[in-house]
Amino acid sequence: MMQRSLRLAETLVVLVAYWLTCFPAAAQSPYPATTQHPAPAWFVDVAGKAGITVRNVNGGVEAKRYIIESTGSGAAIFDYDNDGWPDIFLVNGSTLPGQTVAEKPTSHLFHNNHDGTFTDVTAKAGLTLTTWGQGACVGDYDNDGHTDLYVTGYPSNHLFHNQGDGTFKEVAGPAGVAGDGTQWGTGCAFVDYDRDGKLDLAIANYVHFNLEKTPAPGQAAACIWKGAAVMCGPRGLDSSPNILYHNLGDGRFQDVSKTSGFQQTLAHYCFSVTTLDYNNDGWPDIFVACDSTPSILYRNNHDGTFTDVAADAGVAFNEDGREQAGMGSTAADYDGDGNLDLFKTNFSDDTSTLYHNNGDGTFSDVTFAAGLGINTDALGWGTMFVDVDNDGWPDLLVVNGHVYPEVDSEKLGASYREPRFLYHNLGNGKFQDASKSAGPGLSTPQSSRGLAIGDLFNDGRLDAVVNNLSDLPLLLVNEAANGNHWLGVRLLGTRSNRDAIGARVTLHAATRNWVDEVRSGSSLGSSSDLRLHFGLGQITALERITVRWPNGQVEEFDAPAHVDQYVQLTEGKGHAAPGTQP
Repeated sequence: MMQRSLRLAETLVVLVAYWLTCFPAAAQSPYPATTQHPAPAWFVDVAGKAGITVRNVNGGVEAKRYIIESTGSGAAIFDYDNDGWPDIFLVNGSTLPGQTVAEKPTSHLFHNNHDGTFTDVTAKAGLTLTTWGQGACVGDYDNDGHTDLYVTGYPSNHLFHNQGDGTFKEVAGPAGVAGDGTQWGTGCAFVDYDRDGKLDLAIANYVHFNLEKTPAPGQAAACIWKGAAVMCGPRGLDSSPNILYHNLGDGRFQDVSKTSGFQQTLAHYCFSVTTLDYNNDGWPDIFVACDSTPSILYRNNHDGTFTDVAADAGVAFNEDGREQAGMGSTAADYDGDGNLDLFKTNFSDDTSTLYHNNGDGTFSDVTFAAGLGINTDALGWGTMFVDVDNDGWPDLLVVNGHVYPEVDSEKLGASYREPRFLYHNLGNGKFQDASKSAGPGLSTPQSSRGLAIGDLFNDGRLDAVVNNLSDLPLLLVNEAANGNHWLGVRLLGTRSNRDAIGARVTLHAATRNWVDEVRSGSSLGSSSDLRLHFGLGQITALERITVRWPNGQVEEFDAPAHVDQYVQLTEGKGHAAPGTQP
């Protein structure tokens, strides 16, 4: 009874917080949009003004002798204190023996001050993590009403339990999710793969890294690129299998990597984890982008096991049947047909890849047909579908940066620091490169890695946090005004996991529908705002909202009286959808 009362109180706190931010006006934004800038976007970096000025540390700055120095770190946007305003977590790396920095590197948590600025609360929150951090994902794994944080890296991973008082406690060891000390964790995602109401953990691993046994630049075949001596890997290094942890419900997890079929995908070097129900069967599947090896699509078999169907489904290779060096990945219904599509970034001298979901369990590589077979000199990392102008069609944001500083000194046909890309969705299955007219926040070169998306200021515009390798981060705000409308949806699970990760939301209007899913992780070692954001274009009235909760139950909710606001939908408070069980 006490636990139920506490949960009810927590729910009321959340409802009050979201009620206070339900009706944000654009004029209240600390970084208002104006008509002085061209559509669809004009991104500016406000990280300095906002107080986010910590430098990423990943080994050497201008020289990278080992691959662990080059892959960078992710970011997470999540509301850790339930005040209705998303906060920012930046993963940090470390240094090699003999390297020194002014301050000991640590990951950082920034509290949103509701006025366009953030306060570094890392020490207060107990998150002074000093390790070689790689990625982050968020989810309330114990359903206590407070979103928790998982950080991957080398030589171990970390689980931070949100105590509900502004602090976190590191519990990876007793929870059984720290790893064995030899694996290099990269991407991760909380996901309720067996639909039991408890969030499990899926982790992508890169290599078994051993500094003492790794050759120096130029000392092996895999340590030479275009004739230049460079750091070694991933080819030539031992791969590391991916991990799946099952949530036991008592604060502990069980490693089910072997019994679930996760470890039947050997000899892959994996980076990002994106969950999606690609075949619309009501069970979450898992896409993993891998470097220099085929991608993986774990199909959920509904019995606690997975089968890699990437080759049969058409997402293991590109349309030429060639494996690519996959980095980041993201999912969305970019063409409005009700099916979730996939996008993947790759190494330089290649294109990124757009996979169109055909609705029959297969995908087609439509990269060139969609106008995305361009910018082949760039090396892509974090990426997200994001409707930058709220026109109802998800655009693509891609951050880039090379791994070899030698591309500059040796003049190898690329740049170590590269601009970011914005591909504007034209609404007809095609994208247009709008990068060069989208503001200094995209054009200023950086060696970028992690990317997280969220409406940080509750003004209906999506912002971007970019973690740059060995440099300061970016907080990108779109200052181009538009007359389009939007709706934000926050889900609260009761029988399902509290953050409703895995839920599918469909907005119904008279002329079209919008579909998206709540997901943890994705991009490149990053985790975005768990609230779903839908651009609506000129539509001002919806007919209804359908939610398929993570446990498979389907409910319909009345449309809000008006758009341009956030609404919270609680499991069990809707109406049973026609043809489904109540």
